[in-house]
Amino acid sequence: MPDAMSIGIVVNHAARGDESAWKDIVWSYTPLVRAVCRRYGLSRTDTEDVGGRVWMSLLVNIARIREPLALPSWLRTTTRRECQSVLRSRDHDTSLVDEDFVDPAGPPSDARLLAEEQRTALHAAVADLAPSDRRLLSLLFSDPPTPYAEISRILDMPVGAIGPTRQRILKRLREAHVWHVYEPSL
Repeated sequence: MPDAMSIGIVVNHAARGDESAWKDIVWSYTPLVRAVCRRYGLSRTDTEDVGGRVWMSLLVNIARIREPLALPSWLRTTTRRECQSVLRSRDHDTSLVDEDFVDPAGPPSDARLLAEEQRTALHAAVADLAPSDRRLLSLLFSDPPTPYAEISRILDMPVGAIGPTRQRILKRLREAHVWHVYEPSL
């Protein structure tokens, strides 16, 4: 793992959309994420799912990390929460199977599978965006939303350009190649 000084530099660069900084973070801290998942006894598939959610969460929240040296702790905590969510979901699923109970008002399992498949496709489409586009989306869709004036300051972008840029990014997401599997074939 990087030393304290380089953590701060890499986090700051990643927050500004530097793709190589993102790769450094993922490469450096994936062992930490996997170690936490192993402590929870997750399968390889669950570990990969948790890792994907952790990295997406970091993408969305990296600008809010006030102390870059806290990144390892943030990753540990986020990974633990995701692992606990997987285990709660597994416990919930097991109890339903054990009781042979199916909620007729709930969505059919095909709908749940399709929704998960579409979430995965969305993650792939977002990953294909330019770092600056991902950064803008993370600020726009943060919770609570970042005000346009703040986005303008952070990204050094005129306030009037934020909405049109967002529209172009969303259009690129809608037109991304990953969605072609959902189009009827002729």
